[in-house]
Amino acid sequence: MPTGHNFSTATIMLQMFVMFCSLSVVFSQSTYALPKKGRNITIHSSQLVCSLPGPAGPPGNPGAPGSPGAMGPMGPPGKDGPDGKDGEKGKKGDGGDPGRPGNPGKPGLSGREGVIGKAGPRGLKGLRGIPGVAGKRGQKGEVGDVGQQGAPGGCNCGGTARSAFSVAVTKSYPKERLPIRFSRILLNEGNHYNASSGKFVCEIPGVYYFTYDITLANKHLAIGLVHNGHYKIKTFDANTGNHDVASGSTVLQLQQSDQVWLQIFYSEQNGLFFDPFWTDSTFTGFLIYADQNYLNESDRKANAKDES
Repeated sequence: MPTGHNFSTATIMLQMFVMFCSLSVVFSQSTYALPKKGRNITIHSSQLVCSLPGPAGPPGNPGAPGSPGAMGPMGPPGKDGPDGKDGEKGKKGDGGDPGRPGNPGKPGLSGREGVIGKAGPRGLKGLRGIPGVAGKRGQKGEVGDVGQQGAPGGCNCGGTARSAFSVAVTKSYPKERLPIRFSRILLNEGNHYNASSGKFVCEIPGVYYFTYDITLANKHLAIGLVHNGHYKIKTFDANTGNHDVASGSTVLQLQQSDQVWLQIFYSEQNGLFFDPFWTDSTFTGFLIYADQNYLNESDRKANAKDES
């Protein structure tokens, strides 16, 4: 049992003993008679004697241990203790693993140029270099001796470079936007004009001259010269009630297989007129000069044929 509880019990007993002693003094000269059925009880004051407590007796035997009490609440945490003394310096540890390589540093300043060393052994001959830029033209030299006369060569100049035509219509009022067929042949050197299609087809590349003279009557006339589908020149002549003539001419550079023709380029403006007794409408063209490369190739073929 806890010590605090024993102290409280002893205090209560002592207070009771004091009260009892006080009562004995008050009633020391009195006698009390308590009534009871057929019996009287007398209490003398000598019987109420206040005695002081005697000396403490010997300690009694230890009582049996009591059952464990309930666990009390957790007390407040204690204060931190004083810091301990520094321990002795430990021994040197083992070396750690190598760290990762650091980032490359900035390039340092260039050092001074070293002393030129001795020349090494002569190397092998290198490859031939690219030819240099041509130098300036030198002064004209003296005229050399006359060479021996060569053998006469063959010449077919102009033998194949011929192309010309002149043709006339035989019908009035042709259809618009189609080649006009000049079916009456006046001249067709080389047969390069096709009377069925109304087109001149170039066989000899070079420069050509083309011209046309067209009689119109009763309608306006809008006629043009076409080269490979593109108009090169256009002519318009209005009908004034009388017969009239529309004409045009041009020079063209032609390549082999190029085509040239005449056609009406506007609807209901096809006033081309034909009368076999007193008027004609003509279309004419001829080669002025052939392409020089074509002539050279023609001469080479002709000479090769003669030699064989």
